[in-house]
Amino acid sequence: MIRKLDPEKVAKLHKVDDLFNRKYGKEGTPTREAFEQHALSWYYGELLKDKRKELKVTQKQLAEKVGKKREYIALLEKGETDMQLSTFLNISQALGLRFALV
Repeated sequence: MIRKLDPEKVAKLHKVDDLFNRKYGKEGTPTREAFEQHALSWYYGELLKDKRKELKVTQKQLAEKVGKKREYIALLEKGETDMQLSTFLNISQALGLRFALV
């Protein structure tokens, strides 16, 4: 049985853009840009953390391999600190990840 959507109910649904605008400000505003920067930091941290765990490498082992402190690796993985591109590439290489600019 196929049910059709009720157009009145659909019209009342919140749009993601509206929710983001309300919570983080409109695109281009300082608060929205700060949110987007934090989201990207978190995303890249997740990529590195997932690969590290897949390889069964501890934060301490990774930190020693790239010449950083374990606490710094933990902050990166939580998206709580920003990193330089050279650091990101160094950690990525240590984990066997490859990134290309396109």
